[in-house]
Amino acid sequence: MNSKLINTVRWKFIYAFLLSGILTAVILYGGSKVGQTILEAQTYPDYSIPAQGIRWLVNNIGSVPLMIVVGVLGFVLFFFLLSRKVMRVLDEITAGIQEVAKGELSHRIEVKTSDEFGVVAASINQMAEQLQLSLQEERNAVAAKNDLITGISHDLRTPLTSILGFLEYIEKDRYQDEIEMRYYVSIAYEKSLTLRKLIDDLFEYTRVSGGSLPLSLQALNLNSFLMQLAEEFAPMLEDAGMTYKIIGGQDPLWIQAAPGELVRAYENLFSNAIRYGSQGKRMEIGLGLEGKEAVVRISNYGEPIPAQDLPHLFDRFYRVDKSRSRDTGGTGLGLAIAKSMIELHRGSIVAYSENGRTDFVTRFPVTTASPSNYSEE
Repeated sequence: MNSKLINTVRWKFIYAFLLSGILTAVILYGGSKVGQTILEAQTYPDYSIPAQGIRWLVNNIGSVPLMIVVGVLGFVLFFFLLSRKVMRVLDEITAGIQEVAKGELSHRIEVKTSDEFGVVAASINQMAEQLQLSLQEERNAVAAKNDLITGISHDLRTPLTSILGFLEYIEKDRYQDEIEMRYYVSIAYEKSLTLRKLIDDLFEYTRVSGGSLPLSLQALNLNSFLMQLAEEFAPMLEDAGMTYKIIGGQDPLWIQAAPGELVRAYENLFSNAIRYGSQGKRMEIGLGLEGKEAVVRISNYGEPIPAQDLPHLFDRFYRVDKSRSRDTGGTGLGLAIAKSMIELHRGSIVAYSENGRTDFVTRFPVTTASPSNYSEE
């Protein structure tokens, strides 16, 4: 018989039942022999009170009823003793369920057996752990929502306050001449553009991070895709006094992607490299294949990012002091959008910064495709 089947609660109770019956039968057999010996004896010592009591019980109650009572009591006692270990496990499981029901989700039941009760205990522990994780995720979601509202309120209020302030100057004729009025209008216009960009980025981030963005995936040659995008950024690079260089990219890197959506991620990464790497005068785009992953490295040179800030670069509204201030034009959502968009494509992104060089490395699983499947969008 299967050992796993034998080591079950059902069989443990069967063993306890059979062993209790055997022990009860042994006790009854031994008791009947002792009783028979006592009844056949002609004389009894004065101190043999138990023997006299047994003789009285047999004469007044009868041997059969007496054996039935003793058998039932003996069977119950033996069954209780033999099944006590199993019932103790059941009591511990019951107590554990009550603790979890009270909200003590950190409570764990010790798994002592491999039978059904052990499976139940392990399942309850897993359920409690999942509930604890779900509760923590819910708390994190509430905290993230509050942080998002706080960040939105702060970032929207700043340009809006400036716009209203300069418009108030114009409305109340608090300018000296038309030149000063145009200056106020120009500032209000620039702040309006900043406000619009923030709203656009916020909408994009909400759409991407919320998982509501449908992707129409197709075979995409990452090399050609990024080379074309780099050419489109040439005027912006020139205005920043920068050049770009592509390293690698001789062999096609085919991935499954939605070009119209993935381009937003790399636009943000390119813009970030230009905005914060103008001191280094160049941007590098490294392309290569590592194992079964297409790897893209976007590098800029200049002031490095402090190590304590690297883990938070992709958090929404996060800005590194000084070089990542709002004065540089960043909304604090570009890298968060890039990360969410790349993860939607089953990719990953990490940042490194040391020795005056900052790298943003993205990875995607490669796929097999032919040039005929490639679509430039």
